[in-house]
Amino acid sequence: MASARHPRRRVLGGMLAAGGALTVGTAAPASAGSRTDSTARPTVVLVHGVFADASGWSAVTARLLKAGFPVIAPANPLRDLAGDSAYVRSVIDTIPGPVILVGHSYGGEVITDAGRGHAGVKALVYVAAFAPDEGESALQLAGQFPGSRLQPALVGRPYPVPGGEPGLDGYIDPAKFHDVFAQDLPRSQTRVMATAQRPGSVGGLSGASGVPAWRTVPSWYVVATADRVIPAAAQRFMAERAGSRLVEAEGASHVVMMSRPDTVVRHIEAAYRATR
Repeated sequence: MASARHPRRRVLGGMLAAGGALTVGTAAPASAGSRTDSTARPTVVLVHGVFADASGWSAVTARLLKAGFPVIAPANPLRDLAGDSAYVRSVIDTIPGPVILVGHSYGGEVITDAGRGHAGVKALVYVAAFAPDEGESALQLAGQFPGSRLQPALVGRPYPVPGGEPGLDGYIDPAKFHDVFAQDLPRSQTRVMATAQRPGSVGGLSGASGVPAWRTVPSWYVVATADRVIPAAAQRFMAERAGSRLVEAEGASHVVMMSRPDTVVRHIEAAYRATR
């Protein structure tokens, strides 16, 4: 009778009995014929930025899976650069075999720090993203070139910080979301995106980057030429400085991975071919 009254407890007990124990923070051992073989494809880790979440990678993910790539699109915490980078690095640590790190927007800054010195990271792919040098921040780079419409569209909301002063989250005003963030997507779609946007802390966006992974890891860059968040000139500057192999998505908005997924996937595949 007790098991009938507590079905969830019974299911959990069965899982533990079958698996022996759950191990947190360690990767499963590779077996013969697994993706750690020389013929296996690397895991692609897709890191989203601010005002978005991992669902923004859905079209890219579907294409990568069809092409045979393992994919992980973790939830970027969007709290502070050091913590966000440490979290993504902890995800990478659980992956056996090679990894291609892909970052969009602020996610580019995260992979720049998370990929530093990690033996598993074979390539970096920046998608309309920040690729900072040591000591630079996302806010600094965004204001370095004219053309961004982001700052006037931001709405701040405080959030509690245990034992400290409240932090400040930045959202895009829903009335301006389409024109600033994703002008090449249907308005019916961007209205929904605006309601579910993930805010980024101002503290995180102003955090200074460490020594960049792109100094030692080869990189690729997708420039969105009609980006109204990170101007295309800023993207080209960062890509050229990092020595990235660059492709331009003509007329694409900041969410180029949603409006031009084929372009993004081709560039990820180019990174794979060059580093296999």
